[in-house]
Amino acid sequence: MHSLKQLARKLKNEGYAVYLASKDSRTPWYARLLAVVIVAYAFSPIDLIPDFIPILGYLDDLILVPVGIWIVVKLIPTHVLAECREKAEAMKSQGKPKNWIAAGAIGVLWLLLGVLIVLWLRRFFKR
Repeated sequence: MHSLKQLARKLKNEGYAVYLASKDSRTPWYARLLAVVIVAYAFSPIDLIPDFIPILGYLDDLILVPVGIWIVVKLIPTHVLAECREKAEAMKSQGKPKNWIAAGAIGVLWLLLGVLIVLWLRRFFKR
């Protein structure tokens, strides 16, 4: 039986391999799109359910991210995924990739979503 720490390490490596596969042109467009969404959600500081809410705050991370990675892994061709896993293993010592443009885009999307929710709530409570 794997320990929880080993499973977390494997999930982290799979997440990085999925990230690399999302940049590979041999990966189908639908798998690339889902991979980008899952990786963006995993690295986003904003969650669907905020982490400060007891139990539920971490439950979305513990369920959504692994299930999303599992689905994306099933959509990526095996030879592409094998290469990306090798690259991920080789690049493990370099740390997480930093893409400030993607981080800014995610921040803007969350900000727009927040504004839309506030506008909707204002309209809802004016009735």
